[in-house]
Amino acid sequence: MNNVSVVAPGAGEVIDLGGARIRILEDGSTTAHRLGIGEITLAPHTEGPPQHRHSLHDEGFYVVSGTARFTVGESRYDAPAGTLAMIPPGAPHTFANPGDEPVVMINTFTPDLYVRYFQDLRDTMAAGQEMTPQVVGEVMGRYGTVAATDFA
Repeated sequence: MNNVSVVAPGAGEVIDLGGARIRILEDGSTTAHRLGIGEITLAPHTEGPPQHRHSLHDEGFYVVSGTARFTVGESRYDAPAGTLAMIPPGAPHTFANPGDEPVVMINTFTPDLYVRYFQDLRDTMAAGQEMTPQVVGEVMGRYGTVAATDFA
């Protein structure tokens, strides 16, 4: 029989990154690493990561509540609840919460590789490293991701 994963409300590994909180809903262990899923909560007026490109995975964002802002290259999209943004490998992107209310998004990674990025970033912070763009870029680089410097 195949293992089934059921993650109750409030359950799952929680990673606190300051203005962003990630709750891992699927770390890839149930999906043979084909899919990872997280719930991202962004505090009001929170910037996301530097604009970046993934080379090894697709990334999806479904906005559950609030309004996220996605920047893809030079284009900006305000994404209210109910919006889905799919980011294929190579597309420069970032996200933020410019509003006054928290933003909650479901974040997918196919394959699950990027779940480890959040864990690694948490561990880097816990070791006392300041989260400068250089440090974040170094951690991203371990997971097939580079800063999109042409849109910085």
